[in-house]
Amino acid sequence: MRKLSLYPTRSSFPCTIKACSSLLDIFSGKQTHQQAFVFGYQSDIFVSSALIVMYSTCGQLKDARKVFDEIPSRNIVSWTSMIRGYDLNGNALDAVSLFKDLLVEENEGDDAMFLDSMGMVSVISACSRVATKGLTESIHSFVVKRGFDRGVSVGNTLLDAYAKGGEGGVAVARNIFDQIVDKDRVSYNSIMGVYAQSGMSNEAFEVFRRLVEDKVVTFNSITLSTVLLAVSHSGALRIGKCIHDQVIRMGLEDDVIIGTSLIDMYCKCGRVETARKVFDRMKYKNVRSWTAMIAGYGMHGHAAKALELFPAMIDSGVRPNYITFVSVLAACSHAGLHVEGWRWFNAMKGRFGLEPGLEHYGCMVDLLGRAGFLQKAYDLIQTMKMKPDSIIWSSLLAGCRVHKNVELAEISVARLFELDSSNCGYYMLLSHIYADAGRWKDVERVRMIMKNRGLVKPAGFSLLELNGEVHVFLIGDEEHPEHEKIYGFLAELNRKLLEAGYVSNTASVCHDVDEEEKEMTLRVHSEKLAIAFGIMNTVPVLGFQYLTNLKLLRMSVVSWRLGELGI
Repeated sequence: MRKLSLYPTRSSFPCTIKACSSLLDIFSGKQTHQQAFVFGYQSDIFVSSALIVMYSTCGQLKDARKVFDEIPSRNIVSWTSMIRGYDLNGNALDAVSLFKDLLVEENEGDDAMFLDSMGMVSVISACSRVATKGLTESIHSFVVKRGFDRGVSVGNTLLDAYAKGGEGGVAVARNIFDQIVDKDRVSYNSIMGVYAQSGMSNEAFEVFRRLVEDKVVTFNSITLSTVLLAVSHSGALRIGKCIHDQVIRMGLEDDVIIGTSLIDMYCKCGRVETARKVFDRMKYKNVRSWTAMIAGYGMHGHAAKALELFPAMIDSGVRPNYITFVSVLAACSHAGLHVEGWRWFNAMKGRFGLEPGLEHYGCMVDLLGRAGFLQKAYDLIQTMKMKPDSIIWSSLLAGCRVHKNVELAEISVARLFELDSSNCGYYMLLSHIYADAGRWKDVERVRMIMKNRGLVKPAGFSLLELNGEVHVFLIGDEEHPEHEKIYGFLAELNRKLLEAGYVSNTASVCHDVDEEEKEMTLRVHSEKLAIAFGIMNTVPVLGFQYLTNLKLLRMSVVSWRLGELGI
């Protein structure tokens, strides 16, 4: 056009500038900007707005802001373009600040100038990433006041904002979801993500069923990945297998996000070998895929396989990250491999240039504590560059209970009380340590402190998935519809265990009750109720003849011991 000596009009430049934005061609974009200046269109509102978008898309925020500041009379498009540019480039604080400037100009100006839904999406997105208390809630109020709350784009962004830490919680997110008139796939994915990340798996499944029943909206790989996250938290293996079947039908097996989610789901549902099959079938593996498989081996005590896979990951050219080393050190901790743990802990910074964080120190303290090197663990804490958090001291305290080290336990609890004096878990652990040492006066003293401060230990619970339904058991549970059958089965099973030589460990149970009550306390532990219910409903047997199977009997005894430890 220019070679033909044709003169561009104000309509020519926005189209050309948008083309430069699409191509991320900053050189051609600047040339077009120069031509707009030559022909006197540099102050044109449409040309300027297009230039702001182009510079922002290419990451040149200073140039975008310069264009914005030089516009003599800005309209809502130019304001929205600049706010969106800040948001897209991660400058959330500048986006929020500019939005405040817009509100000031809106109040002072003669002409009405209101943000549209597209502008509100950028503002909400930016607010969700600014660590200011109550900001998301304030913007939400503004959205409702302006009547944007029923729009799908604004609603979806609000859902995402609350998922990232909005103070209103899950209930507000669900309320937003229900008010969106024309829900799309993003709406469903967002609310399922909120539920899954909050541990509310059944609610996430309910929304997914509603999505499947809605013939208008279709689901995608992100949807399935979100449902798999909910399965991972609940242990609902049957639902996980159904989702895996759906992945195969949709031809998504090669999707790295889906593959990684499947690995994580199978590992957390106890099917680590199935997870490995999924891992081996993946054509492309990223650092998250490798890390998920290493973590899966570690959580199931297969430290040797985890440590075998880790060098293979490095040899494949995938560089381990912060989380990978957490998984490796956790695997070493669970297996008591303190030599290997020290080796990889030292290699983090020396070989890979990664500075150990709180999670890595937590794994090392846990590892040394489990292995009985409590003083070494305490010395490691003393060398930390950052301030130890509650997880670090809790790990040392747990090791002190296992190895009955009262002195270091008291030091750990003192530090924990400084961090959070209202957590009754610390008091309970210290009480158990005193009980194991036979120091009943100290046990009573700890109890009195808890009573005076109004602290009550929250009830522990056990989960068991059966036929796609998750069952919850509390200690002494009588709410389950089959509790009478469970207790009858449990009594008979306990009798068989006693005949096999099982003796309850009641040493750390409250000393002010008799032995029979101690036995009963251990017998109705939530884990034992779950195990009894599981055996009742998954093993087809005649009477209790299957208990002659020594392997199963030993597994039952191990589970009983875990129950006594409060696990």
